[in-house]
Amino acid sequence: MQIQDLPYPDPGVPDARSGPRFLWWLFRNQLGGQLKSLAWGLLHFTSVSALPFCVGFAVQAVVDRSGTRLALAGGLLALACAGNAIGDTFLHRTAITNWITAAARVQQLLARKASSLGSALTRRVSAGEVVAVSTGDIEKIGWFVEAVSRFTAAALTIVIVCVGLVVYQPALGVVVAVGLPVLAVAVLPLLPRATRRADFQREKAGRATELASDTVAGLRVLRGIGGEDLFLDRYRRASQEVRHAAVRSARMWSLISAIQVLLPGLLLIAVVWHGVGLAREGRIEIGELVTAYSSVMILTYPLRHFEEIAMAYSFSRPSARRAARVLSLERATSAEGSLSGEPPAGDLYDPATGLLAPSGRLTAVVCGDPDAAGALAERLGGHPAEEGTSVLMGGVPLDELPLSVARTAVLVQDKDPVLLSGTLRELLDVPASGDVDPRDALAAAQCEDVLAALVQGSLDARDPMDARITERGRSLSGGQRQRLALARSLFTDPEVLVLDEPTSAVDSHTEARIADGIRDLRSGRTTVVFTSSPLLLDHADRVVLVHEGEVAAVGVHRELVRTEPRYRAVVTRETDEEADEAALKGVLEEIEETA
Repeated sequence: MQIQDLPYPDPGVPDARSGPRFLWWLFRNQLGGQLKSLAWGLLHFTSVSALPFCVGFAVQAVVDRSGTRLALAGGLLALACAGNAIGDTFLHRTAITNWITAAARVQQLLARKASSLGSALTRRVSAGEVVAVSTGDIEKIGWFVEAVSRFTAAALTIVIVCVGLVVYQPALGVVVAVGLPVLAVAVLPLLPRATRRADFQREKAGRATELASDTVAGLRVLRGIGGEDLFLDRYRRASQEVRHAAVRSARMWSLISAIQVLLPGLLLIAVVWHGVGLAREGRIEIGELVTAYSSVMILTYPLRHFEEIAMAYSFSRPSARRAARVLSLERATSAEGSLSGEPPAGDLYDPATGLLAPSGRLTAVVCGDPDAAGALAERLGGHPAEEGTSVLMGGVPLDELPLSVARTAVLVQDKDPVLLSGTLRELLDVPASGDVDPRDALAAAQCEDVLAALVQGSLDARDPMDARITERGRSLSGGQRQRLALARSLFTDPEVLVLDEPTSAVDSHTEARIADGIRDLRSGRTTVVFTSSPLLLDHADRVVLVHEGEVAAVGVHRELVRTEPRYRAVVTRETDEEADEAALKGVLEEIEETA
């Protein structure tokens, strides 16, 4: 896979059982690129390591006054330099390719998972964690996957050089062959502590990112209540914790780097000391001493890759663990489904609660617990919390439909819908049936003042459809964002539309007109509205009270207000004392009528 071939036609099915398994899966899926990097790495490192042999051969040729051997040494030196240049160039090229393609594969996997889970993703993991995985973690994972082949090439080169030195000059080669493995493993006792500190730093950084994301998302509200300074102090403390953790981690890595410099220097001193003694005794030639000395100096270059691979693994392990956690999330339904074709027509039925939404009618659902209402709305959209609780549509379980068909059939609008930045025309550029005009949808959602505000806030937009919406609609009020999102949902015109508190931030007069608009525009379509607003409930064909996870009452709004105390308590917000008074009043009225 080359960079110009990205994105992958299919990034594959990851092994997300753990962070190390995920890293190993990425490595296996880049085996061709890893082998190329290994080959060019071997050429580069062996060419670099061959320079001491060439220099030592040349020095000995000068000592022996042999022009032929000096010329041969010059040719070998030129060949080693050429191999070094070519190997380094293509090693860098393949390393960057492996890094980018590994990061791109992870990015595609995360995008596919986010598309599959939809709004359920941020209900299972925090938004800050999703941001951390999709930004910095991707680079760290790509770094480790790419570094493995370079580390392997460096390790093989060290083995080759040690064997060559032992064969070339056993007296010095044995010292180098014994000393280099000691250098390679000398920092191993420090790696667990360095890894723990790196993990702690990543954890603190993830929390700071999550806090920053939440603060930015709620900045408008924070300013309204004067809480921006409080959250700024919180973020300042969180960032200082990240800084302290980063300093502690850097101290450990600097110690490891110092050891990697100190020990090779000590080995170099030992080799020179021992070599000088052997040369004075006449047991080795000057050229052989120069070769051994230069080899130890050159081998500090591939030895640095031992430190790099340790650092890359310690930094990428928590990143891979977070990515594997996100990628291991599954819908409780099958993403592919066992059926295909057009979405089934018929009633929408939830076996878990007994909720029935008749086809072609407006059903309002009242639930005293907002979290339970959100979970039920998610389940109606094809995201059950557990296996065996799939919602039926026309008698067909939604998990037996392909994901694309299920999403065409049912659309769920959350309590806090997201508006992406761009023009209003781009906001409404979504898959739709084509039966609803966008201006009709905007009118039904009572967006006239929103359009005027958008045009007024734009410098060059005369047509409201060309007016720009800021990121997440932050320049709009909560009610304006709700109405634009509702217009988008109405324009989509799905077979089943599920609205979770679509008018909670809208005033009562506008809410009444929205209720009329929804009823008129969704005539003949199945619509389920989760609300406790009497204005919306009064326009529903059917009202269902869900209490403690089960359907407790079914009827129309005015009848349920009069006959069902639990329904009346949720809709009118009455206290227990008021409910008792209302019940007593009803009993007295019945006695009077009987008398």
